[in-house]
Amino acid sequence: MPTFPLAARRRALVIPILMLLAFLLPSAQAWGSVDQQPASDDHGKQFFGALLNWDKDSAADYAQRLGAPAALYGQNVSLPLDDGGREYLTGYFAQVADQGSHALLTVRPGIALKDISDDVVSTFARQITTAAAGFRGKVFIRFAPEMNAPWVDWGQEPEAYRAAFSRVAAAVRGNLPDPVMVWSPTAEKDYPFQAATSTPPKGVPLASLDTNGNGTWDLDDSAFDPYYPGDDVVDWIGLSIYHDTTGAGAAHNTLPAADEFNGSLHASSGGTGTDNFYATYVQARNKSLLVETGAFYSPGAGGASEMDVKQTWWHQVFASAAQPENGAVRAVVWNETTDARDQSKVSIDWRTTANPSLAAPFRTSLDASGLTLGPVTEKGLKDVPGLEAPQAKSGTVIQGWAAWATAGTVLVAVAALWLLSSRAAPNKWSYGGSGKRDARIDMLRGLAIVFVVVNHVGINSVFQLLSQETIGVVSGAELFVMLSGVVLGMVYGPRIATELGDVVDATTKRAWKLYFTALAVVLIVYGLSLLPFINAAAVTTFTDQGTGAAGHSAAGTTYDLYAGMEGLLQFPVPQGLIPALLLLQVGPWQFNIMGLYVVLLLISPLILVALSRGLTWLVLTLSLGLYIAGSVFRFRLLPSQFEDSFPLLVWQVLFVLGMTAGFHRQRIIDWFANPRQRVLLGACVFLAAACALFSWSGPYLTNQLDVRLALIPDATFRFVYDTFFSRTYLGPGRLLNVFLITIAFYALLSAFWKPLSRAVGWFFIPLGQATLYVFIMHVFFIVAIANIPVLRDGNLWLNTAVYLALLAILWTMVKTKFLFKLVPR
Repeated sequence: MPTFPLAARRRALVIPILMLLAFLLPSAQAWGSVDQQPASDDHGKQFFGALLNWDKDSAADYAQRLGAPAALYGQNVSLPLDDGGREYLTGYFAQVADQGSHALLTVRPGIALKDISDDVVSTFARQITTAAAGFRGKVFIRFAPEMNAPWVDWGQEPEAYRAAFSRVAAAVRGNLPDPVMVWSPTAEKDYPFQAATSTPPKGVPLASLDTNGNGTWDLDDSAFDPYYPGDDVVDWIGLSIYHDTTGAGAAHNTLPAADEFNGSLHASSGGTGTDNFYATYVQARNKSLLVETGAFYSPGAGGASEMDVKQTWWHQVFASAAQPENGAVRAVVWNETTDARDQSKVSIDWRTTANPSLAAPFRTSLDASGLTLGPVTEKGLKDVPGLEAPQAKSGTVIQGWAAWATAGTVLVAVAALWLLSSRAAPNKWSYGGSGKRDARIDMLRGLAIVFVVVNHVGINSVFQLLSQETIGVVSGAELFVMLSGVVLGMVYGPRIATELGDVVDATTKRAWKLYFTALAVVLIVYGLSLLPFINAAAVTTFTDQGTGAAGHSAAGTTYDLYAGMEGLLQFPVPQGLIPALLLLQVGPWQFNIMGLYVVLLLISPLILVALSRGLTWLVLTLSLGLYIAGSVFRFRLLPSQFEDSFPLLVWQVLFVLGMTAGFHRQRIIDWFANPRQRVLLGACVFLAAACALFSWSGPYLTNQLDVRLALIPDATFRFVYDTFFSRTYLGPGRLLNVFLITIAFYALLSAFWKPLSRAVGWFFIPLGQATLYVFIMHVFFIVAIANIPVLRDGNLWLNTAVYLALLAILWTMVKTKFLFKLVPR
């Protein structure tokens, strides 16, 4: 997804330090700034465009790497569009407007083509128009591209596609001023991308695909004619032409064949084989052509070098676009993203600007190509009477020596805090609790559940400055899973040797309680979604931010998490629906981690038995082995929804590490208490602070209060983050960061418990002692908040007040034990 409103590195703790350093800060050289450039006339020009990983990249960052803005920036948009998608889209238009560029919206249907009704497209068109308020550039609408391919959900359904395209075109033209509708199939090589057949999939009539009438859908049939919606609804033609020779085989980097790009541009459309795509669909119809392109390169796959592959390809593309006979090519849109295939086992880097050694020759060739870069229109959003135009989120970027001075000050402050903790009077500040519960763990669990609630509600506020990877490259979910394992190890560890049966009964009973709770929440949310006055899209759909198993290319895609659930209201119930429900394949994405807890609880007695018999080394070895296997091979054991976000083989390592720490808690505390080991403890605290500084170096700002330290180049940060700190598959850096943060926070709470407990313990400890209750209830508060229209406007202070009220209500509900007899804790 776009970098807005995705938060990245929250620096609220640095604000007081910045105030102290303000008088030392340099002039404009140390702080980021963007120069405005004059608008230019784009009549008759050929545009150069870019598709970005909006969750990790931005239009401004791309312009910095290339040395100029692209004339056109592409973004994925789901149809229907949910609240999250609308917010991302508003920010996208603001970003593109700041560069003085045009907008290319690639509309990806999230529902079946046959379900795209007039009402659906009418609502969609109004939402696009609202998000584009004040936008000065052209808006290109590329509906359901590659519709002639089987690898997209809407692929190879010609009749339904043509009808849906016409509806979208009519609705968009009735709302947006002068939109450009783009019809964009994929190049026909290997069409229909499967063996010849007389029975096409999805129940599509053979006659709609068998263009030569031989009774078989095969290579001789047109790859384009069945899908063309008509000249009256198509403004521009689009075509995806990629150099990618992998097919279904292993990844291998190859050099483009001579004239490969131009050959694909003029390839036969099938049937008689006497015409070609460019002549038939561009020249004959007097249409302009937009080409999406890129060259396949997979690091570590072997074969030709990245420079040779990509440079050969861009030379071909630019040369072809410059030929007079290809004068109708009006836009070349480069894929500037990373991707993954084969369940994320194969990484793909389509980018040409991430590495300066590529970016420089690419820009040189681009300048010589005659393609137009941005700005192509006046920068910024214009005022619209009666409507406040959206503005891009901004913050403070500290650069140069000011950034390093701030980082150094933070590390010095942490070191001073550690030295103070070593010399503090034990009975004055330190933790002195005893008994079965450890209030320090409760406080940490309370902090983790607050982070989870804030991130799941998802409206932009001051709270995001603290909750989203501020304390390090971790989220509340990782802390929540590890601390749950710690508690289980503490509670059942002392009993496992003598009360094995009771422990098995207790953990099994708890697992079943969580399972039935999960089923209940899934069904209650579905019931709420049926009520006409409630919009439950915030919990029944999910807009991909590009951080999951589907990779960056999925950013902007919206998934229906309750697909097919309407079958519960039918008789007989469709086959497979009840098993899908029982396996938790449907449900709110904010709640799907519950399935992970069910499985981990069921296997926990086996782990406890091994720990009680002195086999800690075996437990940790097996857990780490499974983690490595899950990270490398990325296969899922269960069909449950949680496997998409919290793969069992990977995330079990946090729970097992937590259980082991909880089981050996007192021994670990005693070991670190030794003066020799305190040096190691101090190193953990210091490294945790270093991870936080790395997190603050990310090129992502969420609002005007956010602060970023430009300590390392953006490209370097992205590479390190993607390689070592990935979230879904728990990169090794992220796993280490969770471990360090848990140790550091526990140590600091131990040393400064009394002042911290008086300051915030009254709030966090009750929440930490009822995390399951809070986790269940927060799902329904998400639905409630999503149905308050004024909160969609992004007012920072109003949203912050809503968070304060929400957290106060949850705390009050816990303290008064509201519905405790009904809702599990």
